[in-house]
Amino acid sequence: MTSTVRPAASGARNAHPDHLGHIIFITAAAAMGGFLFGYDSSVINGAVEGIRGKYDVGSGTLAQVIAIALIGCAIGAATAGRIADRIGRIHVMRIAAALFTISAVGSALPFALWDLAIWRVLGGIAIGMASVIGPAYIAEVAPPAYRGRLGSFQQGAIVLGIAVSQLVNWAILNWADGDQRGKVLGIEAWQVMLGVMVVPAVIYGMLSFAIPESPRFLISVGKTDRAKAILADVEGKDVDLDARVAEIEQAMHSEHKSTFKDLLGSRFGFLPIVWVGIGLSVFQQLVGINVAFYYSATLWQSVGIDPGESFFYSFTTSIINIIGTVIAMLFVDRIGRRPLALIGSTGMAIALAFESWAFSADLVDGKLPHTQGIVALIAAHTFVLFFALSWGVVVWVFLGEMFPNRLRAAALGVAASAQWIANWAITASFPSLADWNLSGTYIIYTFFAVLSIPFVLKFVKETKGKTLEEMG
Repeated sequence: MTSTVRPAASGARNAHPDHLGHIIFITAAAAMGGFLFGYDSSVINGAVEGIRGKYDVGSGTLAQVIAIALIGCAIGAATAGRIADRIGRIHVMRIAAALFTISAVGSALPFALWDLAIWRVLGGIAIGMASVIGPAYIAEVAPPAYRGRLGSFQQGAIVLGIAVSQLVNWAILNWADGDQRGKVLGIEAWQVMLGVMVVPAVIYGMLSFAIPESPRFLISVGKTDRAKAILADVEGKDVDLDARVAEIEQAMHSEHKSTFKDLLGSRFGFLPIVWVGIGLSVFQQLVGINVAFYYSATLWQSVGIDPGESFFYSFTTSIINIIGTVIAMLFVDRIGRRPLALIGSTGMAIALAFESWAFSADLVDGKLPHTQGIVALIAAHTFVLFFALSWGVVVWVFLGEMFPNRLRAAALGVAASAQWIANWAITASFPSLADWNLSGTYIIYTFFAVLSIPFVLKFVKETKGKTLEEMG
């Protein structure tokens, strides 16, 4: 009879690092990919009308140029996990940083609409990679006692990236005297908005040289001594390192490199746990959150708010997004992932219903009536607040925690790809849906917010306080 090592044998479950500040630095450096994810995703908000005017395109074509980056996101997300299992997590971060840099330069200096679309696809691939590698790496290096809070750094970085992009856009717009096509540094303002991303992209690449490789990856390629040194650094010297390595090796003992085939079940295509991950990813997008970050300036202008104020409201929404994310980071390890998700779904559904009501009013002199305008602004900010304090954070924490070790990389890739496909569907359809019926569009988003409640109650299990080796 062979003996096994119990998951608690090493003391990892209650481990506390000797230098928490160092762990926070490692996590923050890895989450820089999340910052670029947020920045690149939302910086286009400030360039929409500039691109429309420069290339004289209609809403449908414009939506495709904006949404095409999300196809790249799906490709990056689908491939990042497998690449990370082959060459390591850190190398994937460096590839993503290089793609972000190339995309920023190309987007700032396009020859025509078609090559702008190509640069956005490259940026999308980088975003997809960052969306997978960030939560996976953080989950693998974070001590279990801190993993929820550290895992939420990814979403914190995303919302910070969104806010900074809107602040930079607003500053550049003012520099250009309120004209997205005004000249700044010899090119049009919207081009500068897209090009500024080269700065955080280079910083991300540099930070990847200052953090260690995942100990789980090192063990998988036989570099046990190096893995022990990193485990001692991130989990503390009181942990039994031999037992800790044995735990990880036991969890990986029956593993081979996770592939798409490993995710398949006998009845419904994927294994049930993979469907739950896909469901979480899809619901996160179907409530319409990225409309607030891709189209908010255009949306507010469409109901009579001038460009300067519309850019300002885009920035204030981003600040609310940060506040909600901080709330989630404070409570995700205290009250758990599921309760936050349920609170968020309820709040989002109510806020979206109020937005739908406000947008149902007829415009007066090109503007919403005063009462409906106030309700629309308050409801839009409330919606973002409830999303940020719940689904914005807990989905990334869930995806980093919920899958068994033998499936994690591939399952994360599939779930993140589903998220980007859903994001693309919402982003590509919004202009046409808004032209059809803006109020009706928000009724659709309200429906998905309501539907997410029974989904969480029935299918999603709490992962709070468990080691990764206990997941399946």
